[in-house]
Amino acid sequence: MLRKAELADVDALVRLEDHSFLTDRLSRRSFRYMLTRANASVLVDAEAGCLRGYVLLLYSNGCSMARLYSIAVDPACKGQGVGGGLIAAAEAEAVGHDCVSMRLEIRKDNAASLALFHRHGYQPFKEVLGYYEDHMDALRFEKSLAPQLETGRRAVPFYRQTLDFTCGPSSLMMAMKALDDAIELSRKLELRIWREATTVFMTSGHGGCGPYGLALAAYHRGFDLEIHVNDDAVFLGDSVRSAEKKEVMRLVQEDFLEEIATLPIPVHHGSVGVERMQALFEAGAMLLVLISSHAIYHERFPHWVVVTGIDDHFITVHDPLVQYEKGEALADSLHMPIPRRQFQRMARYGKAGQKSVLALTRRRADP
Repeated sequence: MLRKAELADVDALVRLEDHSFLTDRLSRRSFRYMLTRANASVLVDAEAGCLRGYVLLLYSNGCSMARLYSIAVDPACKGQGVGGGLIAAAEAEAVGHDCVSMRLEIRKDNAASLALFHRHGYQPFKEVLGYYEDHMDALRFEKSLAPQLETGRRAVPFYRQTLDFTCGPSSLMMAMKALDDAIELSRKLELRIWREATTVFMTSGHGGCGPYGLALAAYHRGFDLEIHVNDDAVFLGDSVRSAEKKEVMRLVQEDFLEEIATLPIPVHHGSVGVERMQALFEAGAMLLVLISSHAIYHERFPHWVVVTGIDDHFITVHDPLVQYEKGEALADSLHMPIPRRQFQRMARYGKAGQKSVLALTRRRADP
């Protein structure tokens, strides 16, 4: 019988884990956390009071993607269809959580699991070196749970931000790399763009980057672009309380705008809707969008992401923030599917609801 796991199953789950894996085992504490606090589902195949197998799913906050974090079948029940049943139940559970795709990692030396997931329609899309505790490599797989929904995703290289305040430079680097493969993604470039584009102050700690500084950084690296904002106020000025900090941010923005006025960089004022974003994307532009992180991380801070696909139902993004310390994997930030209506709500920040979209294209050669 397939059912949701309960706290009373923890002892049996730990025994099953110990019988199934030599390394990377989930602890008793981890199982209790997954059952009580995590954004997760644990399903078990139970028969006559014994657990024949379990599957553990993790959900991404703010997007429609599930991660199959772990699956185990009692060695005595191999060949009885338990694994296939758990996969089918996991997919149904994920669809019930409004997920449109499932991802997971499999050891390269686990031939049985590789064959099982291949049979169930999962396709490998990335090799991850040294992923497991014993340094074995992993293959990352994905399956669409709603194959009728085509996102038209682009092959956008991924770069993880290395500092809390460099989401803007990291997103810009991904967008530039997608348009020009000669761009080298490196931490040196991440920091250089931040130095060029920082607003000096923002929220707490180091300053972030607004649209004007990022636009100049892209322009000076050979890209054409449009800036879309919904007002003329100091960008993210509401994020600081100090009058002196606000004045510094105003001067920085004024300086950026004075330079932009001398360059062929159009600044469009007005609300930037999903329809306009889709038109720009379909015309070949790479889009950087400022969002409020609350829907994804339950914390309110301004955050830049890069759009990798748009269709009639979803917008997919690369999110440069990967919180390994909170159990996230790199796959959780790749091509994150977000319903269009939800993305429209997310694409603003602060009490004033400031909006910003940068649209990058390759610079046209002079005729």
